[in-house]
Amino acid sequence: MNLQDWTNIRKVVADAQRAAMHCSIATVDQQLQPTITPIGTVFLHDDQFSGFFFDRYSEALRENLVQNPKACIQAINSSKLFWLKSLIQGQFRDYPGVRLYVEIGDLRLANEAELTQAQRRIQALKWTKGSTLIWGDFHQVRDFKVHDFRWVEYPEMMPKAH
Repeated sequence: MNLQDWTNIRKVVADAQRAAMHCSIATVDQQLQPTITPIGTVFLHDDQFSGFFFDRYSEALRENLVQNPKACIQAINSSKLFWLKSLIQGQFRDYPGVRLYVEIGDLRLANEAELTQAQRRIQALKWTKGSTLIWGDFHQVRDFKVHDFRWVEYPEMMPKAH
């Protein structure tokens, strides 16, 4: 992975989160059964192959990380407009998604910059009752390091430059 890949990964993840409002984090339990947890507060650092997410409700994720900190974060651009344009043109302008292979750290208190990023993300919905109920008590985050990635792609529809 290089900085150019990382820049594109950050764009694809941002587009996916705008459309779907979450990423999916896959982990395995003690019986090696997979669990997928939707997390709407995944943030990637600008120039490090790492990020963080707020961990408030994810009991299964929390239990699974105790035994195995490795996970896969998947972000898919589910925007209907993105897909419609791509299907009409017969080509994606960018990857429709990415899988990040990560190692997730322990729970820690969020710092002010992280809290500010979360507030900025939910600003448009802050006026809703659900916003306060869901995001009103975010204080703890988990850092993660990205060790590898894999694009979600449909080879026949990928831009020639990819």
